[in-house]
Amino acid sequence: MYNPISTEFFDQLTVAMQRKIPSKIEYYQNEEQEKKKEKQQTKALVKTMEVINGFEFVVLDTQEKIRLSLVVTFNGKRHRED
Repeated sequence: MYNPISTEFFDQLTVAMQRKIPSKIEYYQNEEQEKKKEKQQTKALVKTMEVINGFEFVVLDTQEKIRLSLVVTFNGKRHRED
């Protein structure tokens, strides 16, 4: 089921993108990792956000694309329960 991101999370992403703030993101790479509780971490600049196949993604300067609904924490702020 699709759950849109909160406006607070969207605002945090926008500020990080505009101010070029290096951001630490803890996330699940995919739904399989989510089931196994296998989190990933990365630190990068947020370049943009885009919608792919109906899902919202953040695109980093490392060329990584992370589905926003799978982000657990962004710069230390929790955005979903494990």
